[in-house]
Amino acid sequence: MFTVPLASCGAFLFAYCFGQSFNIYTQIGLITLVGLVSKHGILIVEFANQLKKNLEVHEAVKKAAVLRLRPIIMTTGAMIFGVLPLVFSQEAGAEARHAIGFILLGGLSLGTLFTLFILPTIFCSFKIGMKH
Repeated sequence: MFTVPLASCGAFLFAYCFGQSFNIYTQIGLITLVGLVSKHGILIVEFANQLKKNLEVHEAVKKAAVLRLRPIIMTTGAMIFGVLPLVFSQEAGAEARHAIGFILLGGLSLGTLFTLFILPTIFCSFKIGMKH
């Protein structure tokens, strides 16, 4: 669940930088974003928990992040390329699509980085703290 607030911060930052308002379309984008980034976090944590049975916590998390890197990057890349038409559209009603596009583009970009680098650190901290 740590990935959701981090990705939301990225989404709001990106929307603010590009002058997007908070409306129903940004809320729809946030719901989509929460589903995607939480899936990424669940993939890493679940895989690390499975590997933890045979490895030390640090090694399990490191191996889980490396093994889940490609699926996470592929999912994020496909979604980012999928929202680019929403971001760059210019026809009538494009403002609504811009809001969804900017939220997803910023949230997925920063959320994926946070998932790959910060989530394993937090996971290790909690697992080591629970041992002591």
